[in-house]
Amino acid sequence: MLRALFLAVSLMLPTLALAETRVPQSQAEIAMGFAPVVKQSAPAVVNIYAKIVRQGQTRSPFAGDPFFDEFFRGLTQPRPRVQNSLGSGVILSADGLVVSNYHVVGMATDIRVVTNERREYRAEVILADKDSDLALLRLEGAEDLPFLHLRDSDRVEVGELALAIGNPFGVGQTVSSGIISGLARTGSGGGQGFGYFIQTDAPINPGNSGGALIDIRGDLIGINTRILSRSGGSNGIGFAIPANLVSEFLRQAEVGTEEFQRPWAGMSGQSVDYDLAEALGLERADGMLISELHDQSPFAEAGFRVGDVVLAVDGLSVTSPAEMVFRLTVAGLGNTAEVTRLRAGKVSTHDIPLQVAPGGDELRTLTLNDRAALPGLTVADLTPKLVSQMQLPLDTKGVVVTDPGPVAARVGVQPGDVILAVNRATLERAEDLPDFLAEAGRWVRLDVQRRGRHVQLRFRL
Repeated sequence: MLRALFLAVSLMLPTLALAETRVPQSQAEIAMGFAPVVKQSAPAVVNIYAKIVRQGQTRSPFAGDPFFDEFFRGLTQPRPRVQNSLGSGVILSADGLVVSNYHVVGMATDIRVVTNERREYRAEVILADKDSDLALLRLEGAEDLPFLHLRDSDRVEVGELALAIGNPFGVGQTVSSGIISGLARTGSGGGQGFGYFIQTDAPINPGNSGGALIDIRGDLIGINTRILSRSGGSNGIGFAIPANLVSEFLRQAEVGTEEFQRPWAGMSGQSVDYDLAEALGLERADGMLISELHDQSPFAEAGFRVGDVVLAVDGLSVTSPAEMVFRLTVAGLGNTAEVTRLRAGKVSTHDIPLQVAPGGDELRTLTLNDRAALPGLTVADLTPKLVSQMQLPLDTKGVVVTDPGPVAARVGVQPGDVILAVNRATLERAEDLPDFLAEAGRWVRLDVQRRGRHVQLRFRL
């Protein structure tokens, strides 16, 4: 069967040559299978043991009883709960930089890394990002470690052979084989919409998270992150974070970035499917339709507008918002991306500067004094960065509450609320809030945006 597999590989020689792969050259090499690649790459994949302290709560069976509450009060207090996490990681440099998944080590308080040679290191997280599910570790006292080279994941092709290396179910380092089943899989991993994955049928199981997906040259294609399964076991549908995103993550860590940053597009959109293409009079379903555009967006400044279709970034196709975010991210902050636009049947290209959202500096807050209607209430102007972080509609206007103070908290105002209006008068600047409250009279109505919901708070001063 192995001979038949490699015979199939030899028939794909023209395709695989584009990816700089190499097929077996002799019967002896065929008999060895993947052994040379595994021997070369496996030492750079490590096991990770992490402890995560979570706040739990033990509920008293007498909770709510006015008499027993006094005697069992301590039982209702939150108690820390230690959760052990098991996963894998990949060494990216000889001095001990290791990449893994955020869900493996992102919240950990104690991390131990064990190499294939049974050397053990303590590690600390130097950069982590929940949305991309990546975390970068620094091993204490590490030197001369084997490491994997990152491959340009945009050159990976469907049908290539791939190996997944990790520690499934904690049984020890394991290698599984398969092919690349799909590219540009978006939304399959849930999260905040930044998911963009390589799909493989190489078996991936719990514990493989953070491990390596490599090609038959031993180069890193991606970081194994999750599977699509109802039972919890591998069904042959696994997802890996592309190596190009890992490369940008590593670059930002090396320049001392404390929080992973993405270029700000200042837009929202939707994939162009068949029905939408027909409605727009397009020849084919391709690209991403811009449905909303912030007036400070670099795309708006470059002349883009709602209704335009984004076809590609740096010559690589874009078919969804998640793919758009990925393409801009891997292009790199501080660089310029060439974006292909379709408008009224005409295709054009435009250079877009890649920068973070405005308003990234320290917030300028306003605190109401003791003579105000809501003393101690602290608010700040809503900046594009806050709009992005809070996942608000791009056209949201208002001021964000950073501290409700004692009075506003009693009437229901919460940190993170966006005050949209006072007694139906639209509020756009923090400095206008004292005057709006002074003119409100004895009864006040606040229109508030809270975690995606519109809330009305009515109270008497």
